Amino acid sequence: MPRAAALRAVCSCGWAGPEHRLDWEAIGEQELAEAADDEADACVRDWDGHTVAVEATTVPLPDSLTVLLERLEEEIDKLAKTSPIAAVRAARRTQITAERSGYRAARAARQDLNAAQAAAALGLDEDAARKELARFGQWSPYSS
Repeated sequence: MPRAAALRAVCSCGWAGPEHRLDWEAIGEQELAEAADDEADACVRDWDGHTVAVEATTVPLPDSLTVLLERLEEEIDKLAKTSPIAAVRAARRTQITAERSGYRAARAARQDLNAAQAAAALGLDEDAARKELARFGQWSPYSS
């Protein structure tokens, strides 16, 4: 049976982190999820570094909105511990709010920015940015 030679974090933007080689002699018959924990942790650290770097290059959000979104996530996580279904309902309401709010914004962004500009501002590759704007703006991602 083939075995992976290494673990590596990757991103839809095209970024790939460094390889973290797997020592199969040391791993032996252990479960990979346990035996390669250090390599997996290294991938998570690489990913965290990448997301911080991408976040620094994207369009900034106002601090008040960032704090509000972080608080919302905390509250939904807290609710999930006592009432998971209520947390799902809250997440669903959040999703609906995002779709409503994103509609006009996506349509305005489509007129103001080209695909490369939108991708850079969102921290995505051009294809992913086009699809995200189309999803929020409710148009076909295959239309111009």
